[in-house]
Amino acid sequence: MAAVSNMSRIYGSCFHAVRQAAGLKTSRLLQRRSFRFSAVVQQQPDDSSLDKPQFPGASAEYVDHLEFIQPNVISGIPVYRVMDRQGKIINPSEDPQLSKETVLNFYQKMTLLNTMDRILYESQRQGRISFYMTNYGEEGTHIGSAAALEPNDLVFGQYREAGVLMYRGFPLDRFMAQCYANADDLGKGRQMPVHYGSKDLNFVTISSPLATQIPQAAGAAYAIKRENANRAVICYFGEGAASEGDAHAGFNFSATLECPLIFFCRNNGYAISTPTNEQYRGDGIAARGPGYGMLSIRVDGNDVFAVYNATKEARRRAVAENQPFLIEAMTYRIGHHSTSDDSSAYRSVDEVNYWDKQDHPISRLRHYMTARSWWSEDDERGWRKQSRKTVMEAFERAERRLKPNVELMFTDVYHEMTPGLSKQREAMWRHVQQYKEHYPLDLYEK
Repeated sequence: MAAVSNMSRIYGSCFHAVRQAAGLKTSRLLQRRSFRFSAVVQQQPDDSSLDKPQFPGASAEYVDHLEFIQPNVISGIPVYRVMDRQGKIINPSEDPQLSKETVLNFYQKMTLLNTMDRILYESQRQGRISFYMTNYGEEGTHIGSAAALEPNDLVFGQYREAGVLMYRGFPLDRFMAQCYANADDLGKGRQMPVHYGSKDLNFVTISSPLATQIPQAAGAAYAIKRENANRAVICYFGEGAASEGDAHAGFNFSATLECPLIFFCRNNGYAISTPTNEQYRGDGIAARGPGYGMLSIRVDGNDVFAVYNATKEARRRAVAENQPFLIEAMTYRIGHHSTSDDSSAYRSVDEVNYWDKQDHPISRLRHYMTARSWWSEDDERGWRKQSRKTVMEAFERAERRLKPNVELMFTDVYHEMTPGLSKQREAMWRHVQQYKEHYPLDLYEK
């Protein structure tokens, strides 16, 4: 067991090794906070001891007995939180001391997102749009992380980060336009619903293939580092996406190239339909960070303040020190994976009801505000009514709007249309004219 004990000591002291190797002073913020990031870094060999390993690929000691390292050699990574389930601050020194206006904005964005989800989910069930994915139960991860970023930070989302865009100012009309693929859609109707993007808000357009954004984010962060810009990149993904090979590539490139990048994993328990105990055998996703040489932390994703604190500190250090950080936000997907999924096939209704009624990020924040007399039952009723009215008005405008001009199917790929695209366009129009009774062109912009 000597080797096991030695591994534990190395792991436990790795944070101090990072400070010493980088020549950094302990930040005042980390001194007073209970959470900390952890990492494993390569140490220079001690030339004074010829009996120590000199291999360049690892930092270790020799042992004279055969023993394999157990996967559970280190106890589970703790979950950092600020509030309990009743919205009470556990350690006053961890309270981010946000203003009433800021906290109310958090709450209103989280509940507005929830209202938009309900209306668009019902819209898909009525056949008005083709597809939708809700964000039920994960609102705290969106708003808490988005609030900790700077507006010029670049965001790579997966497909359940609508709240990040909403916090940044993406209007309801744009959300509706994208889901309805109408003429106001920034993507000109080319993407399936919930694949948002906004150049003005530094939010890279979402793509369907799983985990493609992870190596892309590493490349973008490396470019930002080379520009010496005061910016960071944040990359969102689920624990299921972390099983893709692209995750390995992104983690390794960002660590070896020392990029200002925050990997933000939403561990919601089920990926698409696979429970975590069938997805991986290790201690979640945060445990993988030290293996790649990344500073890592696990937070309570249903605690918007914990998410805010962790993301803010990770963002500060990523920019100041040019290194990646891994945040694993433990949360729960209350809704189905998408409108194509029936989650009752792989989990119980009682389990879902527990997270919806007992440990929801919205109710936890509401308890916090109510205890400070910042929010009342009258406020709740008034805001719910107002927010639903606002979403329904945007919904009705989107539904009345025409579809994009058909010609836009052939633009924006090349500066000048290629001969191949020209032939495709001509063939399309011949087909439409021949079977025009099947193509209601009056619904499209001219």
